[in-house]
Amino acid sequence: MRRYSSASTGFTFDWDWSITPAIQFLVLACTAVFLVQNLSGVFFHAPGWNFWIVWFGLVPHYVTHGFIWQPFTYLFLHDGIWHILINMFFLWMFGRDVERAWGQKRFYIYYFLCGVGAGVINVIVKTIMDPHGLGAALTPTIGASGAIFGVLLAAAVLFPHQRVLLFPFPVAISMRVFVGVMGVIEFFGTLGAGGDNVSHVCHLGGMLVGYLYLRRGSYLYGARNKFTDWKRRRLARKFEVYQRRHRDEPPRPPDNWVN
Repeated sequence: MRRYSSASTGFTFDWDWSITPAIQFLVLACTAVFLVQNLSGVFFHAPGWNFWIVWFGLVPHYVTHGFIWQPFTYLFLHDGIWHILINMFFLWMFGRDVERAWGQKRFYIYYFLCGVGAGVINVIVKTIMDPHGLGAALTPTIGASGAIFGVLLAAAVLFPHQRVLLFPFPVAISMRVFVGVMGVIEFFGTLGAGGDNVSHVCHLGGMLVGYLYLRRGSYLYGARNKFTDWKRRRLARKFEVYQRRHRDEPPRPPDNWVN
């Protein structure tokens, strides 16, 4: 996919290959961990590879039994070369504009909030489905997709009319439509119960957490306004009670002060 913006003279392709600081750190960190994973597999075979998955992947049954670091560490692990390439490409493609709009610190907060939140949602759903840890709750999840889907949602909110070219097809749609379609695909993907080895619950969880974060201001303002309205109604009722109680009292005599 390539992004482009429409102009009065036609279409202007975005060939800017720059990378922002937070995106650069995340890409390098994920790549370094991926190399360590594979080197462990080369030198120690299956036990070396499984060590990272079991201890640092997201295994719901383990999280509920003390492995509380896994909703964070699973974001840096990936299963294969195409898995990490696609994730890092999407993160770079859509995340750099979000980071430019928000700044490095806020982008980090949002990214990890979406990623960890997606992991927690995955743990809750899988634990409800498999409370005894005999099946789904023992299935590990790895990858930064949960956080990246949150970044996609932020891009759709910040740049809803930015065009996305669906390479290699000569079709362009708005960012808002693109992310909406991705969300629908992930929703229907959850109905397959993981038959494609993709954690659609994490993807939707990342988008949900991102949505709640982006709407938090509206919710807080709404709660504040409701509280203010309640106080106003309460004071009005008190004033009405006071008026009824003193309605039949004789008028007070005028004061004797003379200016």
